[in-house]
Amino acid sequence: MLLPKKVKYRKMQKGKVRGLATRGSMLAFGEYGLKALDNGLLRSNHIEAARVLIARKMKGSGKLWINVFPAKPVTKKPAETRQGKGKGDLDHWVCPIHRGRILFEMGGVPEEFAKTIFRLVAFKMPVRTKFITRSGAA
Repeated sequence: MLLPKKVKYRKMQKGKVRGLATRGSMLAFGEYGLKALDNGLLRSNHIEAARVLIARKMKGSGKLWINVFPAKPVTKKPAETRQGKGKGDLDHWVCPIHRGRILFEMGGVPEEFAKTIFRLVAFKMPVRTKFITRSGAA
């Protein structure tokens, strides 16, 4: 599971995930990518599930780049607990995703193969996604 090695502050305010991605919205490494079409929170277990699926399908061929990292802590109070008594304990880590953000990139494989893998990955994502290519013919 992905999580930061060290953080300055243990807990963070929830905030809002709105607007378009200003950074990370262009392919930087590979020829093919998976782009987010919605705003949302990507949990560390979503990223890990996608990584495992891609690693199994690629069988060592090509290269994968993961462009997102869960660095935002989310807290949760225990069930059947009264209100008050401070903020809850750390529950999981998330990565805020804005529309247009490239989540994963892939290179060194045929386009149809990359498209089928990213289609399977899209089922595991909590946001709608789109397959893109460097040529832009998707």
